[in-house]
Amino acid sequence: MSRALTRVLLVVLGVFFGLMPGVWAAFLPESFYADFPVVRPAWVAVDGPYNEHLVRDVGAMFLALGIIALFAAITGGLVEARLAGLGWLVFSSLHFAYHVSHLHVYETLDQWLNVVSQVATIVVAAVVLLLPPRRPR
Repeated sequence: MSRALTRVLLVVLGVFFGLMPGVWAAFLPESFYADFPVVRPAWVAVDGPYNEHLVRDVGAMFLALGIIALFAAITGGLVEARLAGLGWLVFSSLHFAYHVSHLHVYETLDQWLNVVSQVATIVVAAVVLLLPPRRPR
């Protein structure tokens, strides 16, 4: 695989961006809808009525991406890392595009936090995808 940095970034994608929101949304959808991100006013609830099916599906998708990223981190394969990075980059870019065009539903600080958190996911995924592999010795 590439460097230790790639594995660390895959674990960040897998645990913090994937498993944490994924478990929450998939198994406690009402709480995710009403309380995400916990430290600020709800970001999901301000954007439309509650839909259990949709929230659980989003949770399942986060879980799937998280598992793929963790699998890539554990196996250390370059192809697996690139695929995980690509999957996260596609999702994160489209997720960002939606949120950046709907910032009006948030308070000013939450607008900034939304953009920063969305861009962070894109950057981490892009680094995983584009980080050159370790050179053979």
